[in-house]
Amino acid sequence: MPIIIIALGVILLLILMIKFKVNGFIALVFVAAVVGIAEGMKPLTVMHSIQNGIGGTLGGLAMILGFGAMLGRLISDTGAAQRIATTLIQFFGKQRIQWALVITGLVVGLAMFYEVGFVLLLPLVFTIVAASGLPLLYVGIPMVAALSVTHCFLPPHPGPTAIAIIFNANLGTTLIYGLIIAIPTVIIAGPLFSKLLKKFEKEPPAGLFNPKIFTEQEMPGFAVSVTVAIIPVILMALAAIADMTMAKDDGVRLLLEFIGNPAVALFAAIVLGIFTLGLRSGRQIGQVMDILGDSIAAIAMIIFIIAGGGAFKQVLVDSGVGDFIANIMRGTSLSPLVMCWCVAALLRIALGSATVAAITTSGIVLPIIAVTHADPALMVLATGAGSVIASHVNDPGFWLFKGYFNLSVAETLKTWTVMETLISFIGLAGVLLLNMIIH
Repeated sequence: MPIIIIALGVILLLILMIKFKVNGFIALVFVAAVVGIAEGMKPLTVMHSIQNGIGGTLGGLAMILGFGAMLGRLISDTGAAQRIATTLIQFFGKQRIQWALVITGLVVGLAMFYEVGFVLLLPLVFTIVAASGLPLLYVGIPMVAALSVTHCFLPPHPGPTAIAIIFNANLGTTLIYGLIIAIPTVIIAGPLFSKLLKKFEKEPPAGLFNPKIFTEQEMPGFAVSVTVAIIPVILMALAAIADMTMAKDDGVRLLLEFIGNPAVALFAAIVLGIFTLGLRSGRQIGQVMDILGDSIAAIAMIIFIIAGGGAFKQVLVDSGVGDFIANIMRGTSLSPLVMCWCVAALLRIALGSATVAAITTSGIVLPIIAVTHADPALMVLATGAGSVIASHVNDPGFWLFKGYFNLSVAETLKTWTVMETLISFIGLAGVLLLNMIIH
């Protein structure tokens, strides 16, 4: 019976979001309440459970999301992202331009939601196409694939970070495993896949948008730009390595674990960015603070959707459904990693939103970790991989790609949708292979 109630709850969520276009946060909280009452919880108890779920999820995540948004906006609005891209493009040259865009997408995408990174980097893609005469998809697909891969696998990107908080996975370990999977995934889904798309090539859409292009004098230096962008990743990776190789009471390990905490690492990058990208570039402190303040408005609804997923998760735990799912898993041979990927994939296909699919999956499969002793970091990556599969007409990213790359719906399905599905399946294969090696 509990499984049927969950299934009906998910169907209700789909109906509310797909048919009636209900906001994701409202839909998740409403469904959480309905499922809790259907499972026999008292209404007031359900309310407390929802509040605890929201507080518990955002308690560990709000600082990371907020600091990540600030860092991403600081990098984009000061010209640092453009500096990183243009320098890499000059270094790699026309023949290896795809690799420059892969690296740019990975670096810039780490602290940004997909749509923000996409709109930020597309002007650079169009500029390269105009200057070099190279095909649009040949240039753009590697960058787009890199942005999608960060969304699946690489903290401190908000997507995998949110899932890791729910699964109580070590973010440094998740980052290292994610990098191992991300590199081959982005190579296959980016530069290699783009070579198969020659027949879909189009001219960039005329007059679609007029983005801010920084002059040489307005942009900060390359070294400081890339340092501010990747310092959180470096600090988190050092903490993960220390965790694997040093004694628990080692002073160096304790220091690295502190500065490698995602919130601390992101805060350090923001402080460095305020001085190096902001004040030293001639901006007033008020201007820099305005940039940071504006960044929060852009992610407010995403934060609430993640909070709604946390509420749904907590209701499942408090109603006893988690124990029921755990008991079922004791008698099955299905890999928890595969189950995690399947649930996320089904929700992604139905809902369109990768973030909602991943957060909802996290609440459903959380009890499995304790029963099967599955690696929480690998569960994060399996969920992330499943959450990007088969993007189609119910996903805003589908229409974003279609519009900017000047494609028909059918052409977008054959390019963008196939690329996202490639990332999903390669990611799953990487997770399963890592699981065999580690365990």
